Amino acid sequence: MSGGVDSTMAAWLLQQQGHRVLGLTMQIWDGSIELPDAGRSGCYGPGEARDIAAAQHAAAQLGIPHHVIGLSAEYKAWVLDYFRAEYRAGRTPNPCVVCNHRLKFGLLLERARTCGLTFDRFATGHYARVESDPATGLVRLLRGVDPRKDQSYFIARLTQAQLGQLVFPLGGLKKTEVCRLARENGFAAVAEKEESQDFIESDDYSPLFQPGESRPGPIMDTAGKVLGKHRGIIHYTVGQREGLGVAAAERLYVKEIRAATNTLVLGRRDEVLSTSCLVSDVNWISGAPPAAGIECLVRLRYRHTGAAAKLTAEAGGVWRADFTEPQFAVTPGQAAVFYVGDEILGGGWIAKCDG
Repeated sequence: MSGGVDSTMAAWLLQQQGHRVLGLTMQIWDGSIELPDAGRSGCYGPGEARDIAAAQHAAAQLGIPHHVIGLSAEYKAWVLDYFRAEYRAGRTPNPCVVCNHRLKFGLLLERARTCGLTFDRFATGHYARVESDPATGLVRLLRGVDPRKDQSYFIARLTQAQLGQLVFPLGGLKKTEVCRLARENGFAAVAEKEESQDFIESDDYSPLFQPGESRPGPIMDTAGKVLGKHRGIIHYTVGQREGLGVAAAERLYVKEIRAATNTLVLGRRDEVLSTSCLVSDVNWISGAPPAAGIECLVRLRYRHTGAAAKLTAEAGGVWRADFTEPQFAVTPGQAAVFYVGDEILGGGWIAKCDG
């Protein structure tokens, strides 16, 4: 429970279905990093105390017990250290995917049971669906029915063991319906609460890094001409256009981040297109890879609508996605998630793109 409308109404809907419900909130902020409290909400930051209080208030209104599970040390080791390492390597991390797999749908449940809490299923306010396939006995992961809120992209690394105990009460609803239910059933305050999906409570990630981890370096074009100096590679991602600080006759975008030489490479939009990418460490929802040569839709980032592609197996468990149409800003470090219709086949990490 986050104290927001989605987790609150997920609990409420389960109550209406006759389930005994208890609330869990994951506590990950320990104050060891200097982030100003700007009054905003995010996954990581000093505002967490307000979110926990909101979750406690929602649980009290629902009449359910509420428990806070401390995972701050594990969050720093498993999510923040990963986040920093990826940026230092010139890749763009996706902390939500890692957190969901390892903490929210993993260690949180283990720790809750270790604390003596008993429960049969685990529910969240994610907009996604799970279905059991009677023919195979496997659990299928499906998109949420609201295309604007579907969050299946963030949970594509969950396993059969994790999916088998999950319930997503909001998966078959649209966000507008969830807010309407909240207003009609005494939860108008949470329905009006400002929603945040920020990773940290700041637009500046630099406080997460140690001094010296981010150094200025050269900005070059694809021909090797020096165009200027960047502030440090942690401030940039592939496809970025704003805040580059260079003057050019044509519009330029970040094409490549070369961590080994601390260099930012810019190119025209057509130079930042890719016809394929390699995806490593793929998690297959069924537990086994599909037949090679399968055609699917590949989402390359959360707001990406998906690109038609053909998947083929490469050496070392790497998969190659060849796109029907060139794709802009295919970004190493981001998650690539494979869909056939509404079903998620699995997903891995973008390791390399052509060009």
